[in-house]
Amino acid sequence: MVAQFVRLKLTLMANAFRRSTWQTIGFVLGSLYGLFIVSMVVVGMVALGTNDPELAGAVAILLGTLVVLAWWIVPLFAFGVDATLDPQRFVLFGIPQRRLLAGLAVAGVVSVPGIATSLSALGVSLAWWRSPVALLAALVGAVLAVALCVVGSRATTTALAPLLESRRYREVVTIAAFVPLMLVGPAFGWFATQMGDGPVDGDAVRELVARLADVAAWTPFGAPWGLAAAVHDGAWGLALARLAVAGATLAVAWVVWDRSLARALVTPPTSGAGGKAKGLGFFSRFPATPTGAVAARTTTYWLRDPRYSGSIAVVPLIPVVLLVLGGGSGSDVFLILGPITAWILGFAISADIAYDHTAFALHVSTGVSGRADRWGRAIPVLAGGVPVTVAFVLASVAVAGRWDALPALLGLTLGTLLVSAGVSSASSARLLYPVPKPGDSPFKQPQGAAMATLVAQTVAMVVTLALTLPFLVPGVLAVVLPQPVLGWVTLVVGLALGVLVLVLGVRWGAKVYDRRAPELLQRVLSYA
Repeated sequence: MVAQFVRLKLTLMANAFRRSTWQTIGFVLGSLYGLFIVSMVVVGMVALGTNDPELAGAVAILLGTLVVLAWWIVPLFAFGVDATLDPQRFVLFGIPQRRLLAGLAVAGVVSVPGIATSLSALGVSLAWWRSPVALLAALVGAVLAVALCVVGSRATTTALAPLLESRRYREVVTIAAFVPLMLVGPAFGWFATQMGDGPVDGDAVRELVARLADVAAWTPFGAPWGLAAAVHDGAWGLALARLAVAGATLAVAWVVWDRSLARALVTPPTSGAGGKAKGLGFFSRFPATPTGAVAARTTTYWLRDPRYSGSIAVVPLIPVVLLVLGGGSGSDVFLILGPITAWILGFAISADIAYDHTAFALHVSTGVSGRADRWGRAIPVLAGGVPVTVAFVLASVAVAGRWDALPALLGLTLGTLLVSAGVSSASSARLLYPVPKPGDSPFKQPQGAAMATLVAQTVAMVVTLALTLPFLVPGVLAVVLPQPVLGWVTLVVGLALGVLVLVLGVRWGAKVYDRRAPELLQRVLSYA
């Protein structure tokens, strides 16, 4: 039965490659990247283990703890990432529970992340090649660690399946996930400032790593990675204790997965429908015109759809990131707050048609003109983006104490917002690429979409940068030199050029939309 599940998983993966060339390219690139990471980890750990086994053991524990934690936690945010072997599909086959669990567990390793984790775990074991007993313990720990990754991941997602199916939960969790991602960089920056400007004390870092590893080795996530270090040091009691922690955790995770799966197989999945609708929402606040209807629907998306609202969630974190990177108030780094925010908001509508998914058929069937569609999508961004970015500019010059740079920053910010929105209005009608479907996690990358997304977004960003150069260059000079006259020139040129690019971008996008609406619908539906 286990072999059949593995063959089924391999067959599904092979069939997926036949659907699109981009999927094959994405898989090859992902495999090469995973192989590169595995090679670097193995070579680094073998070299470290040869020269300093104690430090190698501590590093292995810390890195391994992060890997197991990622397997357990990431699926709670990136729900639906891998559903090729959904247990619900096997309900009618009458497969015994234990065989189903074993098959799903082994098949869970058959993926790029699973194979990369397995190879890395086994490769790290080679760090103990000088001690055969420690090497054997490391191999045992590697097998336990991979099992904890797969079984623990399945246990958490299956046990929390009723909660994961709730749309409200997905929206809240998706937005909340942006917070730690945005704060990773500032955290490293803060840590670097705490280390001081002088040379790093190697002994202090080594002691810190050892202490953290000692703590992590007693957790279920780091225990299997600490077996080899304990055996190498001759601490057999400590090794048995860590083995007991890892084994007990694996047993508990297996039981949780078993019982949760048994309940899920007899419980129909729920759609997580929302509450009762109240009034017309934004449709009652916009004019009863095609443009107003599109604008009302787009505004609703910005507040209710995690794929859009994630961009809004990032905006309040940008000042925090810049303050940390700049070392507090008074830094000129904070002056880029307005332009950066303007670019993010304008670029957010560069995939609007693809985000519509099957709802785009409503535009085509009702004969919505390209002009109404383009302006209806740009108006909400401008209506919300202008006051937010202007407020950020005022806050940035106040914090940095650079009121002399206010005209230049206003020109940079408003010009960037208008130009970015204009380019996005044109590119979203011409450069379509697969995006997460409605209800999916924004972190879920559609298969085969990596290269197409990279090309489309790169083209849009390069065009935006080229069109902003006429006011970007004098704006930067006005802030750096400083030159008040260049600041006013930046304001005038930024507004004039921004309005021109916005109007031309909307018109060009409208022409493309009117000419290729059926083809656009066909492309969007092919991403289903």
